[in-house]
Amino acid sequence: MITSRQSRSFRLQTLLLTLCLTGFARAQAIDDAQAPGQTQSTPTPASGPPTTSPPDAPVPAAGTNITPGAPPAQGQQTTPPAISQQDRAAQQVKQQEHQRILGVVPNFNTSYVQDAAPLSRKQKFSLAFKSATDVGNILVAAADAAYNEWTDQFPEYGEGMKGYGKYLGASYADAFDGTMLGNALFPALLKQDPRFFRKGTGSFHSRLFYAIGTTFWCKNDSGSRGPNYSNLLGNLAAGGISNLYYPASDRGVSLTFERGFVVTAEGAIGGVFEEFWPDIARKVLKNRMTNLQPNVPPPASTAPSPTPNPPTQ
Repeated sequence: MITSRQSRSFRLQTLLLTLCLTGFARAQAIDDAQAPGQTQSTPTPASGPPTTSPPDAPVPAAGTNITPGAPPAQGQQTTPPAISQQDRAAQQVKQQEHQRILGVVPNFNTSYVQDAAPLSRKQKFSLAFKSATDVGNILVAAADAAYNEWTDQFPEYGEGMKGYGKYLGASYADAFDGTMLGNALFPALLKQDPRFFRKGTGSFHSRLFYAIGTTFWCKNDSGSRGPNYSNLLGNLAAGGISNLYYPASDRGVSLTFERGFVVTAEGAIGGVFEEFWPDIARKVLKNRMTNLQPNVPPPASTAPSPTPNPPTQ
């Protein structure tokens, strides 16, 4: 049997997520019903002189030497230096480290770039450690510990500050172990990407099933997709380590697998929340609290490059 503490926590998270998604779905339906129909018209080209094709690039005269590495001639365009894959990943991780839910809870492990560069082993450990030791996660563990003490989940821990300290240590150890094992150690060993890649487009149901599926199916460093062994093994390993500090009444092999199952289910709920949180924030917060909204980069522009001006006659 799953412990009463785990059962209550799981039901509470499921209820909160259901309320958020229900509110978002209703707001989306209202917006769709109120949005006026728009017809796309083809712009009429302005009248003017006919556009002529740009002149051909000048060809070096015979006998002209082009020295490799020499500075380009005036007006000649140069190709920007290529950025390495590791540097590109570092830039993307730096962007992720500014993402927070309600301006407090870190959301560093979510990527809004589907083709993001794979992380090196060092980057995986660095990102996981930064998330695990962030003050936002410490506050979440403190709130969880206060709730567990208030409901007297483990009478063996006692009451007062001494009992609360034990609750806090257990709650934070759970979060720290799960993050470092599931988001750093196993992804580094198995060459899997620990991040959640937000879909952001498509129907509600397709995004919902995608978010749940990422708990069991993830992106590998090679770019392919496969079973999310890192997440599953990390949850089981963290559940096993918890036997070292949980009360004797809440230890054992069966409880370890039960905790791993509950944490995996909670991860699926978290994936759904990460997928729809930007939409919920946009509907609820709007522009009144822009600093609390997630930092979602705008979609890449697909507009064609402007036509060069015709040469002056």
